[in-house]
Amino acid sequence: RIGGCAPRGRQQKRPAAELVLLLGIGGGPHKMPSTKKPKKTAAAKAEKIAASTKKPAKGGGKKGAPGQKLKSHEKLKATLDKLAVARPRVYGIGGALPPKQRDLTRFVRWPAHVRLQRQRRVLYSRLKTPPALNQFTHTADKNTAKQLFTLLAKYKPEEKHAKRQRERAAAAAAAADGAKAAAPSKKKPLTVKFGINHVTQLVEQKRAKLVVIAHDVDPVEVVVWLPYLCRKLEVPFIIVKSKSRLGQMVHHKTAAALAVTDVRNEDRAALAALVSFAKDNYNNNVTMRRQWGGGKVGVKSQAVVNKRQRQKEREERRRARR
Repeated sequence: RIGGCAPRGRQQKRPAAELVLLLGIGGGPHKMPSTKKPKKTAAAKAEKIAASTKKPAKGGGKKGAPGQKLKSHEKLKATLDKLAVARPRVYGIGGALPPKQRDLTRFVRWPAHVRLQRQRRVLYSRLKTPPALNQFTHTADKNTAKQLFTLLAKYKPEEKHAKRQRERAAAAAAAADGAKAAAPSKKKPLTVKFGINHVTQLVEQKRAKLVVIAHDVDPVEVVVWLPYLCRKLEVPFIIVKSKSRLGQMVHHKTAAALAVTDVRNEDRAALAALVSFAKDNYNNNVTMRRQWGGGKVGVKSQAVVNKRQRQKEREERRRARR
């Protein structure tokens, strides 16, 4: 120590009670306040018991009694009643929704794939399209398409899980029979054939009795040559809507073309009617092979053409009067 004091860094802190005693605050020795609660007397205990057993006065617990505080939910309800004031409906700017009969299609922001397919449809109607592309606009009518899809639904290919279950059942039956198990049948079930390569092979081998082509295949180059191949090999074909509907027949999202190779005896008449329709309207239809498509103007352009035509007629009538 230097000068009777401890170094600055080593000074010891004394408790507050000791400092108070040393300084002599309060004129004498200071006692620390006690943290213990004061003991209740017998009279205080008796008063508390009497207050708890005392019954409330009549009407004291009723809602809205004078001098009684409102609960939180009652205050909120009162505030909402003040806010929810009935106001008359004003059918002006911003006062109501647009009328229901108004078509807002032009103001909707459609997804990219919807915009593309609509623009493609408009472009095909405006530009002149060659017969090779225009033939896909001649689809089968509703009744014929219904008959066709009814026939195709009977010959849907077997799904994977169904085939697995059938094979397991056959294996279990063979194991149960033992040596007496019959050999599995090698005859394939009658189903619709799909896949553009498979359908092409069936057409080239002349095994396909009817070919069904979708009208909205993209890119169209996948099937644009298939009608000419069917005509050359004299295989009946039909163009229908649409690739998603054909895909449902074979448990896929889409299908470009399907082929029917054979049907059961009860469906031969339905197949013959569809083959006859296909030959008359597609295979032997010379007009469809030579007809160009497109060249349709829009509404505004058609209005301009009509206006010029009226002006021309008016001028001719004026010259005739002279």
